This record gives sequence, C-alpha cells and structure tokens, in this order.
Amino acid sequence: MSTGTLYLVPAPLGDGPLEAILPADVRATANRIAHWVAENAKTARRFLKLYGPERMMADLSMHELNEHTRDAELAGLLAPLLAGHDVGVISEAGCPGVADPGAKLVRLAHSHGIRVVPLVGPSSILLALMAAGASGQRFRFHGYLPIEPGPRQDKLRELERDSAKLDEAQLFIETPYRNDAMVDAILQACRPTSQLTVARDLSCAEELIVSRSVARWKSEARPELKKRPAMFVLYAGK
Repeated sequence: MSTGTLYLVPAPLGDGPLEAILPADVRATANRIAHWVAENAKTARRFLKLYGPERMMADLSMHELNEHTRDAELAGLLAPLLAGHDVGVISEAGCPGVADPGAKLVRLAHSHGIRVVPLVGPSSILLALMAAGASGQRFRFHGYLPIEPGPRQDKLRELERDSAKLDEAQLFIETPYRNDAMVDAILQACRPTSQLTVARDLSCAEELIVSRSVARWKSEARPELKKRPAMFVLYAGK
C-alpha cells in the first residue's frame, strides 16, 4: 500500500476572511483531509470549521503536536500516513514548520519516504520582511529574545552589530503584552540611524506597518501595540 501525503496547511494570522488570504485550491485540499495534526486541537477545529461549515468536526481525526509532545510519541502520528491516508498539519497561525513544532513531524515523514507538500499561505516572517525595506538577501529569524533587561539589551546590540557587519535583517517577536517594552528596549540599545520596522496584525483588517529610524521612533508618535501580534525587524545595514 502506498503512503499518504503530508500537507502543511497554513492558517490565517488573525480574523481576515479566508478567501482573501488562502487560495481556493488550498481551501479545497483542507476540506477533503480527515486526519489532522495540530498545535491545539480546539483552535484547529474552530479554524477548520471556517473552511467548510457543513463538515462534522467530530468526524475528523485530530492529534496534537506541541512543545509538550515527546519524541517517542511522534512515530504514532505517522500511522495514518503509513496506512495510506493524507494528513494535514496546522499550526496556531501562519505556516506549519516555520517557528513551529510541526517541523519535527515533517523531518520524520521525509525519513520514511513520505511525500510532503507545503501549501501557500501567510507567513508573518516573510510578510514583515517584504514590507520592511531591509535586506531581503540576508536575514535571520530569532524567535523570542531574552526577557531580562540586561541580557535583552546585550542581544539587541549583538543583532545590530551583525546587521551592520553582514548587511542582514534581524527578525524577532515578543509576547504581545510586552510589545511596548520591546520597543523601549530597542530604542535604548540601538543606534539612532538603525531602522526598526514593527509589523502588526499582518494580513488582517487592522494591519499596520511602521518602518523608520530609531531616532524617528524616539521623536514621533507610536502605533498601538499592546496585546497585538507583531513582528519586529531591525536593520543597520547599508
């Protein structure tokens, strides 16, 4: 028996309409998949119901893969694929496998010769980079930076030095309720000429992208960031 295909199904970054964010063929593929692996089963079912309101969510097979999943449990997630069924992987938001635990399952699928198909959808990392005006040739995504003020300041200065030396854009995120504190830290640690881009609510109705020098961030009004998902891009290159 041939194996199934592992589909990496993107999810919206917020409350935008699916038809404006995901192509029709992606929505059609998701609608026919009965076996799913998700970071959070409850959120995944809510999202999949938007794809096809007529579907019976109880008929879907749903397994969780998150930071609590042990490596020994991964093999069990391959069972439907090895039995010939297609499986969809979905993260909390954006693209599975990118800053997402789904990468572990993708790696295991490849080791078993299982076909892996990434589907088109929004990635906050790439959307922010596209809109930042920073280097698109060299960039790094760092996830979360240290929370403690001292180590965070040291890390920001390190990222700024690397950006200037390598002509490289540095991307990172923060827990939404600490967004304003992150901006404060950047303005304290970085040079006035460095460029800071804050991309908030990407692909959503309230999307806002502000890109300006650290000096201008200090002197001009700030956008509302509290408790809103945002991506930060720091660029000190050419």
